[in-house]
Amino acid sequence: MGHSLEPHILKLTVEDLWRIKRPAGVSLAPGGARAVCSLTTYSMRENKGTASLWLLPTGAGRPRLLTTSGEKDGQPMWAPEGSRIAFVAKREWRGKKDEEPQIYLIDADGGEARRLTQLATGASAIKWFPDGKRIAFISWVWPDLRGETAQARRHKQRKEDKVKAHRVEHATYRFWDHWLSDGRVPPLFIADLRGRCRDLFEATPYELVRADPDQHCYDISPDGRFVAFGFDPAEEKKLDDEFDIVELDLKSRRFRNLTPGAPHRDYHHPRYAPDGARLACLSSNVRASPVAPNEITLIDRGKGAIAVVSKAWDRGVEAPLRWSADASAILCLAQDRARQHLFRFDLASRAPTALVKGGMVTEFDLAGDAVAFVRDEMNHPPAVYAKRGDGAERKAESFNDALLRRFQLGASEEFSFRGWRGETVQMWLVFPPRFDPKKKYPLLHSVHGGPHAISADSWHFRWNNHVFAAQGYIVAGVNFHGSSSFGQEFIESIRHEFGKRELADIEAATALLTRRRYVDGKRVFASGGSYGGYLVAWMNGHVPQGRYRAYVCHAGCFDWVSMFADDSYPFFAKELGAWYWEDFERVEAQNPRAAVKRMATPTLVIHGALDYRVPDTQGLQYYNTLKAKKVPVRLLHFPDENHWILKPQNSRLWYREFFAWLRRFDAA
Repeated sequence: MGHSLEPHILKLTVEDLWRIKRPAGVSLAPGGARAVCSLTTYSMRENKGTASLWLLPTGAGRPRLLTTSGEKDGQPMWAPEGSRIAFVAKREWRGKKDEEPQIYLIDADGGEARRLTQLATGASAIKWFPDGKRIAFISWVWPDLRGETAQARRHKQRKEDKVKAHRVEHATYRFWDHWLSDGRVPPLFIADLRGRCRDLFEATPYELVRADPDQHCYDISPDGRFVAFGFDPAEEKKLDDEFDIVELDLKSRRFRNLTPGAPHRDYHHPRYAPDGARLACLSSNVRASPVAPNEITLIDRGKGAIAVVSKAWDRGVEAPLRWSADASAILCLAQDRARQHLFRFDLASRAPTALVKGGMVTEFDLAGDAVAFVRDEMNHPPAVYAKRGDGAERKAESFNDALLRRFQLGASEEFSFRGWRGETVQMWLVFPPRFDPKKKYPLLHSVHGGPHAISADSWHFRWNNHVFAAQGYIVAGVNFHGSSSFGQEFIESIRHEFGKRELADIEAATALLTRRRYVDGKRVFASGGSYGGYLVAWMNGHVPQGRYRAYVCHAGCFDWVSMFADDSYPFFAKELGAWYWEDFERVEAQNPRAAVKRMATPTLVIHGALDYRVPDTQGLQYYNTLKAKKVPVRLLHFPDENHWILKPQNSRLWYREFFAWLRRFDAA
C-alpha cells in the first residue's frame, strides 16, 4: 500500500483513513448563528480515538476548539438561552475519573466544564427542557430498585462479582455486540442544574426501547409539562415488537397511550409541534411486512386522531423529525437512489422537497433561519455544513482540507443497467487514480450488506472504495434487488428468495463491465460484508468456477439454521418466509451451505468474536468447510471486534490481509 504516483501526489491508504477527523453530534445555538459538534481524532499508535467539542460559525468566522480534557466529549446540546452547552463524557473530575459517562456543562464562550451528574449507571441521550433549567437523559437501571444509592450498590456488586454468567429467559438478550441480560432497562431521567436526578419511570412498567435508545426516541413538549416516548406494551420485549407512543404528564404523573386501538402500527420517534397541539412520529405497518417503510404520522393530542401523511411517498423516512417554525412542514431524512437527502415534507400538499441534497446527509439541526448538517460523499469524508435563509450552502469547517489536498482520488461513475429479467439496476464504479482507459485493470465487486441497504454516494471508512481503487482495481458497487432507496417494491422483491435476483444483478454487472476494453475479464474478484458476505458465499456455490479469481467474505451468513444464534433471528425467519422447522426446504433453498459441493473458489473469511448479528460461528463453519474440501482459504478472526472493525490497528491489518489475498490470486 505505497504512496506512489508523483512525489507530491499520494494514493489514499488505510493509515490515511485513520488520520481523517470525523465530526458528529451537530447542534445549533438559538438563532442559528453558531453550531457545536463533536470531533473525533484517531491515533494509530494509541489504537483509539478521542473526541473534543468545536464551535462552528454558520456564517463568517472560524471554528474554535471548546474542550480538550475529555476522552470522548460527545452528544453536545445547546441550551435554550444560548449561553451553555451540555454534553456527555467520561472525564476526570476533582481528581477522580468517571467510570461511566456523565453529563457536563460548559459555557459557550469557554472555560472549564463542570460535571452535572454522578450516577453509577451513567447518562446518555440528553435533551434540554425548554425552560433551560432541566435536562432529560437516559440511564440504564434495575427496575426493582428505588433510588440512586440502591442502584450504585447493585452496580458495584455486579462489577466486583467474580461470576460473569448470563442468566436469561427472555427472547431479546443480545444486541449487536453487547448483552441485555443483567436485568437493567432504560428509563427517562430528569436532572436539574444542581445535579439532582429523578427517574421518571420509577415504580412503573414503562421503559424506552432497549435497542440502543438515543435522544430521538423521546421528546419534550414546548411548555415542558409533557414527555412523549416510544414504548413496547408487550410483557416480553422483542426487537420486532410494535411500539406505542406514550405521553407522561410530569405534573400529574399520569401516563397516556396516544396510539391505542386498531389497525395497529409500530409507532416511534415522536416530535411535538411548536404549539404542542400535535405530535409527529414515524410509524410502519410491520404486520404487512418486516421491512415496511417508516412513514410520517401525525397525532392530534386533543382529538386523538392519527393520520399517516406520507403514504404516497415511496420512500422510507429516517429520524429525527423536526417541525418547521410555522408547523407547515416536517423536516426529515430519506434515501433516494443511493443517496440520502434532507427533505422538507409539506403537510398541506403532502409533497417532499429536497432541502439539502446528498451524498449522505446523516444528521441535522435547525434554529432560526439556519440548518446545520453532516454530509459525506463518495469523494469526501463527513463534514459539517450550514445553510441560512438566503439558501446559500457553505462548509462550516476545514478539519480535513489540508490532509485531503495531498491525495488524488480516482473518478467515480454512476449508471444504470439491465439486471434480473431486464429490470433496471443502479451501480457505482470507482476508478484508480490516474486511470488510463488504454490499459487493463482488474475488477473488484464491493457487495453491500443489509440486504436492505445501499452502495451509496458516501465515504465509507471500513470499506473505502478509494483505498480499494488506489491498489489498481476498478471497484463496482451494485445496488441489487432488495437495496433501499429505489422504492418499496424493489426492497420487497427478494423476500423469501434470497440470493436469486441479487446474484443475477451482480452477474449482469460483471458481464457488462468485462465487455469494456479497460476491464480484464480474467481478473475479477468479489468481496462483501454481512449480507454482502452471504452473497459472496452464495456466489461460490452458484457461479461457474473460474469466473471470479477469489472472494472475501466478511461477517457473512453461511447457514440460516445456525444463524438462529443471532440477535435478530425472528426478522430473518420472516424474510426467508418460514421457520426452518416448518419449511426446511424453503430455508435450505436460500442457504449457501446447500451448494457446498460446488464451492471451489479461494476465499478469505473474516469475522469478529463479538459479532452477535452474524455470530462468528458462521465464519468458522465456512472456513472449516472450505478447508475440509481443500479449497484455498484463509481465516482472519478478531477476538476484540464486533460486526465492524473499529480499532485503527485492527483496521490496518484488515486492509493488509484483504489486499494480500487478492494479490495472491491476481497474476495477470
